[in-house]
Amino acid sequence: MKYLLIICVGFLMVNCNSKSKVEKEIEAIPMTVNILRFDKEFAVAKPSDLPKLKAKYPLFFPKQFNDSIWEQKLNDTLQHQLEEAVALQFPSEEKLEDVLHPLFQHISYYFPKFKSPTVVTSTSDVDYNNKVILADTLLVVALDTYLGSEHEFYGGIKKYIAQNLKESQLGPDIATQYAQQLIAKPRQRSLIANMVYFGKELYLKDLWLPETSDADKIGYTEAQLEWAQANETDMWRYFVERELLYSTSAKLPIQFINPAPFSKFYLEIDNESPGMIGRYLGWQIVRSYMKNNDVSLEQLLTMRAEELFEKSKYKPAK
Repeated sequence: MKYLLIICVGFLMVNCNSKSKVEKEIEAIPMTVNILRFDKEFAVAKPSDLPKLKAKYPLFFPKQFNDSIWEQKLNDTLQHQLEEAVALQFPSEEKLEDVLHPLFQHISYYFPKFKSPTVVTSTSDVDYNNKVILADTLLVVALDTYLGSEHEFYGGIKKYIAQNLKESQLGPDIATQYAQQLIAKPRQRSLIANMVYFGKELYLKDLWLPETSDADKIGYTEAQLEWAQANETDMWRYFVERELLYSTSAKLPIQFINPAPFSKFYLEIDNESPGMIGRYLGWQIVRSYMKNNDVSLEQLLTMRAEELFEKSKYKPAK
């Protein structure tokens, strides 16, 4: 037992010492995470509690809807099932705090003007298009979209969407909302402009979510990430030889940027490929640019895609 204790202490010392100076500084940043569980409060509410709930959470009670709508929802069987599933998956705020506290510290380190939002959790009838909503200093998280990829509630949802309805996507989804507030929108409609835009978003996740896997950052399975890594050279050759990078065809984002079950090269590899492969390649371009250029993060986020690409010295991994 004594030797086991010595080994454990030694492991912890090595682990702590292995952390970079930056990570140690980030860990020391004071950060308060304020979480309000609207989902829990609504789950136990009675019709007589509605006035109090509406006063506390006006965002969830649009004025154009009569109270009878909310009274009906309080007694809805499906709503009760969602609430029970969420309570089982997120019985306390601990899991949320474990994600939000270090994420907010990292954002604050790189962007000192960051202010910790009020986080409100809810259910949304599994509205996977709006898993996280950021409005000023309010962050709304629909917990019924993080119950696990194989959850029975997701049985009718397309697999490429359901694969990201899991806890490990909380951090990446929230990071996406903050990243989109910081990155300049593409001025051009070219494929490379779209690729670099999402590459910048994923690069911010590299900085903000150092403990998160690359697969979760982009929303791939590990197998999909491995496919992208193994085929990076061939995909890049495809884009270059067909002169797609500077094309403004409206079809290209659908083929290579938008979420989809697979990317559309119109080749035999299509069914093997993951969707959003343009985002993956844009990510590698931005990583290469930051490795080969001494610029600030603010400069990166406002830089034109074409200039960034030209100075990135990007070469696909072989």
